[in-house]
Parts: sequence; structure tokens; C-alpha cells
Amino acid sequence: MIEVMPESQGKVAGVKVSGKITAKEYEDVVIARLDAIIKEHGKARFMWYLDDGFQGAAAGAVWDDTKFGFKHRNDFEKIALVGGSAWMEWLTKLAGKVVSGETRTFPKEQLQEAWGWLKA
Repeated sequence: MIEVMPESQGKVAGVKVSGKITAKEYEDVVIARLDAIIKEHGKARFMWYLDDGFQGAAAGAVWDDTKFGFKHRNDFEKIALVGGSAWMEWLTKLAGKVVSGETRTFPKEQLQEAWGWLKA
């Protein structure tokens, strides 16, 4: 399940993810939100918060994320990943090579610090 976090406002958005992400959910929540932010503000600041129940993403969601990331690689100021495994941290570092904005990972205990960094 993907839910938009209440701290989201303006060009800053965060989603809390638990369970397994489906392609439809990714499109309906993440892509729709980011498209709206980019259209209104030009650039986005985005956070993925992976809770302890996160179980990965369906292949369609991963493919949609890859396509969206390449299409909008210059439309992000910052991307934060909070929680998740070591391989998710590695993927975030790899994404940092593709997108023009800053990327950073945080342990789940530093959620508030991640919001501070994203909003600064």
C-alpha cells in the first residue's frame, strides 16, 4: 500500500509504503502526485518511506518507476529514501547517478531528519 504522508505540501511530497507495490497503485498515487508537482512547481522533492512491512514492488511498478525516472531525470531537486534494505540504498545511489538532483538515504529512525533535509 502507498499512502501520501501528511507532511507533503507544495513541491515536497513523501509516501509511506508497506506491503507490495502494484503498478496501478504506483501510477495512481506516485506518478499522479509527481506529475502534478512538476507541472505546478517545475521540480519536485520526494521521499520514499519504506516501513517494516515493505515487501517490494511488482515488475510493472519497477518498470513504470524506471521510465518515469528517465523521463523526469532533470525534474527532481532532492530524493530521500527512508528505511529499506541495503539493496534499496544501493538502488537510491544508482538513481543519484541518473537524476540531476541530490539523493540521500536515511535509516527509519531518522524520518524527521529526512523531512528536514528534504524541505531545506
